[in-house]
Amino acid sequence: MDVEIVGRMLSTLPEDDDHPYRTGPWRPQTVERNVDDVEVVAGEVPTDLDGIYLRNTENPLHPALKAYHPFDGDGMIHLIGFRDGKAFYRNRFVKTDGLAAEVEAGRSLWAGISEMPDWSLREDGWGARRQLKDASSTDVVVHRGYALTSFYQCGDLYKLDPYTADTLGKETWKGKFPFDWGVSAHPKVDEHTGELLFFNYSKDAPYMKYGVVDENNDLVHYIDVPLPGPRLPHDMAFTENYAIMNDFPLFWDAELLKEGVHKPTFHRDIPSRFGVIPRRGTTADIKWFEASPTYVLHFVNAYEDGDEIVLDGFYQHDPEPKDVGGNRWERAFRFLALDNIKSRLHRWRLNLVTGQATEESLTDTITEFGMMNGSYTGRDYRYAYAATGKPNWFLFNGLTRHDMKTGAEEHFDFGDGVYGSETAMAPRVGSTSEDDGYLVTFTSDMNADESYCLVFDAARLGDGPVCKLRLPERISSGTHSTWVDGSELRRWHTEDSAASAIGL
Repeated sequence: MDVEIVGRMLSTLPEDDDHPYRTGPWRPQTVERNVDDVEVVAGEVPTDLDGIYLRNTENPLHPALKAYHPFDGDGMIHLIGFRDGKAFYRNRFVKTDGLAAEVEAGRSLWAGISEMPDWSLREDGWGARRQLKDASSTDVVVHRGYALTSFYQCGDLYKLDPYTADTLGKETWKGKFPFDWGVSAHPKVDEHTGELLFFNYSKDAPYMKYGVVDENNDLVHYIDVPLPGPRLPHDMAFTENYAIMNDFPLFWDAELLKEGVHKPTFHRDIPSRFGVIPRRGTTADIKWFEASPTYVLHFVNAYEDGDEIVLDGFYQHDPEPKDVGGNRWERAFRFLALDNIKSRLHRWRLNLVTGQATEESLTDTITEFGMMNGSYTGRDYRYAYAATGKPNWFLFNGLTRHDMKTGAEEHFDFGDGVYGSETAMAPRVGSTSEDDGYLVTFTSDMNADESYCLVFDAARLGDGPVCKLRLPERISSGTHSTWVDGSELRRWHTEDSAASAIGL
């Protein structure tokens, strides 16, 4: 495996760093690499696997001002592309304005998630707090053939070449990007219409807005979604005809917020609410539904079933865990561990005629970070592929295949000391059914000090990987990923430019 080093960043992190989310499985990278023919160490790369898997990663270069949170790290995209039974790999920092400023300064300049906003050394930050660095290290989606990375709260969308992972600048939507509010962590792409749907939020009224960008990259719809006060939404869902926003009772304590303290508090006596909006509807068209109090970090899908909208997501049975035991780090980051928040797949049915919501738990298995076949997003579907978590830690130790129709589950455990990524579903070329394809993920093997890409048959997860490829360095754990079909990329990129980008 020939590895080309194309870039290197200077880190000022201490050699004796003891922060568990900057060391071990979360050890950041400083080197950017190209590999044009990734080494296959087991099995064979399927010849009908065609496309690119991209994963975003929190990758800090400098110590925090006082208290580091794993969502503060600078964005780094790792990608692996497949075609004709071969694979290529790239990793690049997301070249944000914040990264450039801190590289020049040689230190952190903005407060992080766990710090007081007025600790920032600069006042041109992002997010609902407006004093955070836009690290663009949370999610990655592909719209119109280009990757877009996003920030944990709200910020810019950075545009990347999906073949090289090189940053091409900020997405502007032809000058109509909402630079005053930014875009939330999880914009959604409808593969059927080519639209990108998004929301954003702020500490200023109306507290939330919703928008649509069409396949021509025009911001064609943007409306207010009034809320009772500042909220902390993280994700959204959509169907063929509707978008679904949320107002969960986990938000900043109002009295502390007046003093500049941003302390998320779970208000157990306030119901959850879902706002259903026609995809091009007005503020007056929003219908609100009440449900049991919880917090949902991520939804899997939504679809229409007669008069009802079916909404599936990961219901937290304990959004504010307290007595979890463990060491000081486990206690400090207890709300990141899946077993502590007790996240389980849950279904809500929102009746558009009666205005009533019903709900049910779909499983006793604790999972999160669910993925599915993207061509079924917003439509009736059957399968979700989600991560299981290491107890007391924000680390993925296995995969679960959820059958949403029968309740059947299939599991795969990575093994002791091996941690995975959010796992994308890649339909095989010419696929004929929802689970006719592959699952693609990255793992960090702490025993071998290696990272691998694993490819599974999506219909037979329990059989284990059909192939295993070695990455050039053990990579950091991270958050979100996506898959884009090669045919979709070639709609927007010529064969010659794509081949040149990956050295073919």
